[in-house]
Amino acid sequence: MADAKVEFKSIVSKAVADFFAAKGIELEAGLVDKIVVQSAPNPEMGDLGAPMFIFAKAARMAPPQIAAGVAEQIKECSLGQVLAVGPYVNIKLDKAGAAAPILAAVAAQGENYGSFNQQGKKPLEGRKVMIEFSSPNTNKPLHLGHVRNDALGESVSRILKAAGADVCKVDLINNRGVHICKSMLAYKWFHEEKGDTPECLGMKGDHFVGQCYVEFDQWLKGKKDDPNSVPHPEAAEQAEEMLIKWEAGDPEVRALWQKMNDWTFDGVKETYARTGISFDKYYFESDTYLKGKDEILKGLEKGVFFKAEDGSVRIDVTDVVGKGKDEDNHEKVLLRKDGTSVYITQDIGTAISRHADWAFNQLVYVVASEQNYHFKILFHILKKLGFDWADKLFHLSYGLVNLPSGRMKSREGTVVDADDLVDSLHADALEAIKERGRDGEVGDADEVAEKVALGALHYYMLQATPIKDMLFNPAESLSFNGNTGPYLQYMGARINSILGKAAEAGITINTSDEAVAMLSTEDEWALIKQLGDYPAIVERGAENLDPSGVAAYVYEVAKLFSKFYQNCSIVNAENKELAGARLYLAQCTLQVIKNAMNLVLVPYLEKM
Repeated sequence: MADAKVEFKSIVSKAVADFFAAKGIELEAGLVDKIVVQSAPNPEMGDLGAPMFIFAKAARMAPPQIAAGVAEQIKECSLGQVLAVGPYVNIKLDKAGAAAPILAAVAAQGENYGSFNQQGKKPLEGRKVMIEFSSPNTNKPLHLGHVRNDALGESVSRILKAAGADVCKVDLINNRGVHICKSMLAYKWFHEEKGDTPECLGMKGDHFVGQCYVEFDQWLKGKKDDPNSVPHPEAAEQAEEMLIKWEAGDPEVRALWQKMNDWTFDGVKETYARTGISFDKYYFESDTYLKGKDEILKGLEKGVFFKAEDGSVRIDVTDVVGKGKDEDNHEKVLLRKDGTSVYITQDIGTAISRHADWAFNQLVYVVASEQNYHFKILFHILKKLGFDWADKLFHLSYGLVNLPSGRMKSREGTVVDADDLVDSLHADALEAIKERGRDGEVGDADEVAEKVALGALHYYMLQATPIKDMLFNPAESLSFNGNTGPYLQYMGARINSILGKAAEAGITINTSDEAVAMLSTEDEWALIKQLGDYPAIVERGAENLDPSGVAAYVYEVAKLFSKFYQNCSIVNAENKELAGARLYLAQCTLQVIKNAMNLVLVPYLEKM
């Protein structure tokens, strides 16, 4: 549809100019260029439409009157029939002329289809985008919240790349701080003398360290289910003392810290590999927090920050929070009174290091909406420090994700670990495959079950607009019917099977314009138009940093193909030319489904 939209816009633009010139009405310069061509909501009204609202004020005419006049100017159109529908100038495209370029583009570009806009260029070519996501703590494994974060970060990265951007995926490993010290203390108290290690206990390293974190909280507060357990409030102060020792470079503390960090990070990387998440570079908070501290001290000398009565270094953020807020929110602590860093300190240092490493056009932080305030302050501070690239920072805020049982808390051990979640989905998928009697038909049933589990999980996370909070329903995500990852995988495998059976029946793909012109039924045309819209969907997803539009699009393609195949037989078509053209359409549909599934992290399956 890209070529048709470009040509129709040109035709309408000329007609608009001629219409107003004939009436002696002079339009504002550039107004005609703002005409937008979009898909019509109802096929009976046409395939494409251009609204005339933007001209109403200048012409002092009602939009429907303008549309009627503009349509009248277009006497003949090689694209199809032009008509006025209310305030729109619409066109019913000549199916034969429009279908061939769409299918030819899909066939020629293959895996790259979707990357080129109406002008034949990659819309984001030349843009350098760094995207930070995941950002795990080295005191616990990845959990359900990380799964949504990882899915968003990886999917947005793939969409940006598809649109032509140069993308650098980075992961900030939060490997220092009081929370890390809490796990370290619990290890010393409850495991060190016994010589416990993840290997000897048969645990992943991140799970073992996460267990230590829970044990610290139970020691601090007392176990809820044990009446003999008493709180130890002094533990909090001990964790603070250990952090001070860590920052001072205490050899014993540093050695334990390195060992436990390695355990966690190795386990986290195993989860990344399993779920298809990858990074171009890792940043470690332990390497960047001192740079942030130095920048704060420089800013203090310049008067950007000030020292409070308690000795802490702060910044006035009234400009950010507004004057009507609580007075306590008007100052942000950047260094504690004992000189140690806070979380935003290292974020300042990390941002500066990143731009020095890779001069981005845009830096995107994929972080939950709970941190909206944090990023407003971070961006404000970097601007105050004089970094002109601070205007290129963006917080991709997303809503929380929980299970129907309620919100999760790591320190209380109520989180759902990512590994356990995928294991559970894998087991349920494998059971479903066996129940359907497909375990002997799909090849390696265990491998297929793993891909079904990942497709179910990722698609469920991505089909909702990022900013929305969501409840993850495991059973619903695994359904082979409806708007789910497994349904898309099923449709992909089904089309692949159709292509194979057609080949066995001796049907060959026919790409000739004459054959494609036979694809004129409502179901065929609806599917072809949808395939033609894919490049615009990719471009919109890249600009908005939102995969949900791609998810909705590929689901619609799958539904339209199902309807097409139900009503338009390939094997029993009226003649071999039509059969070949329909097979060509099926092949192109599979290519687009595969391309879109890849962008929303749903593995393609040849058999299911």
